Amino acid sequence: MHGSARETLAGRASSAAGNPERMLGEGPPPAPAGLKPEDLAGNSAYWTRVAAAYAVDRDVIPLDNGNWGVPLRPVMRAYHKKLDFVSKQNSYWQRRFFRDDLQLVLGKTADLLGVSPDEIVFTRNATEALHALIGGYGRLRPGDQVVYADHDYDSAIAAMKWLRHRRGVEPVCIHLPEPASRSAIIDAYAKVLEQYPRIRLILLTHLGHRSGLVIPVSEIAQLARAKGVDVIVDAAQSFGQIDFTLPDLKADFVGLNLHKWVGAPLGVGVAYIRRDRIEDIEPAIGATGADVSGIAARSYSGAIDWAAQMTVPTAISFHTEIGVANKAARLQYLRDLWVGEVGSNPGIEILTPSDRSMYAGMTSFRIKGRTTSANNLALAERLLNEYGLFTVPRTGLVGGACVRVTPALFTSEDDVIQLANAVSALAQ
Repeated sequence: MHGSARETLAGRASSAAGNPERMLGEGPPPAPAGLKPEDLAGNSAYWTRVAAAYAVDRDVIPLDNGNWGVPLRPVMRAYHKKLDFVSKQNSYWQRRFFRDDLQLVLGKTADLLGVSPDEIVFTRNATEALHALIGGYGRLRPGDQVVYADHDYDSAIAAMKWLRHRRGVEPVCIHLPEPASRSAIIDAYAKVLEQYPRIRLILLTHLGHRSGLVIPVSEIAQLARAKGVDVIVDAAQSFGQIDFTLPDLKADFVGLNLHKWVGAPLGVGVAYIRRDRIEDIEPAIGATGADVSGIAARSYSGAIDWAAQMTVPTAISFHTEIGVANKAARLQYLRDLWVGEVGSNPGIEILTPSDRSMYAGMTSFRIKGRTTSANNLALAERLLNEYGLFTVPRTGLVGGACVRVTPALFTSEDDVIQLANAVSALAQ
């Protein structure tokens, strides 16, 4: 290929990677000026227009939006365009230009996260990021202790248990109090830090996928740091659903997703390691190249969906245009609508507290006395089959199984009121 053709291709690729692709007027409408997030949260006219920017199957009412997020229509159009580009240019673009293009995307992502580009690496999801951090944590010695909670994600718990065989450490499980409070959660971790003097590492889940409980990560992380203990934070469900940046967590190691609440195409996660702690995470098995000192060597996946990564700037553009504070307020508002309708029913247990700092949009419930996995699987099936409401049962909490409800920005007030009516009827 002639030099001019190479330059043309490089310019096309870099432009597509670094600049959000959008047409005038597409995507969600701008938020009305002068409204605080808590005032905008109940503005049905605005959120109806936002919902119109999503292509969602409404054969059922989708209330399990914590698995992954539905991208906006223009984000999917940008993704399909980049997928077409990657497929046509094939290896030539990937080998010659991808790394430069990736730096542009990493820069925009780092700005969103509030960190530096050399402190993050893309993974395929938060699970892969957490595995890289947990499995690669190199400060463990035989006889050390590592702590996880029933609140944590199943695969992350499995990784913590795996450390017994890989590092010769003792995994310790704690059960978070139910119902929870900020002081009770902090006390639970303070107690375990006192009780187990050989703790080196704690896994913290910012927003739990089982119940929707948000724990005070920064306070716990600072307690741990004072005792020389590191924390790895699972922010898979929280980033984009709650208004914060990574430095707010006071943690040196974080795994998260961009395809849940930021709105990127499926298959984009991030591992964050504070710059001066990178050497404390060992290079990933299979990492190649002469330089294994940087963060890029901490995750190695081989061939990936490069088009999804190149679409991240477009997703970030719309995410910031709606505003994460506005998103967070809307999701919490929808949660409050249905919980407010059923919360006073003595036959229904809501598994997140009334403290607004301890929940977001996701919240689980159970019918009192029905705590088995079978009970809650049957409850979710009845919500679907009798009321057209798609939720998901969750297990693993010390108090028993539950049903998780997760609205999205395309969820309407009518959707969650219909849920509240159904739950009330089934509780009888």
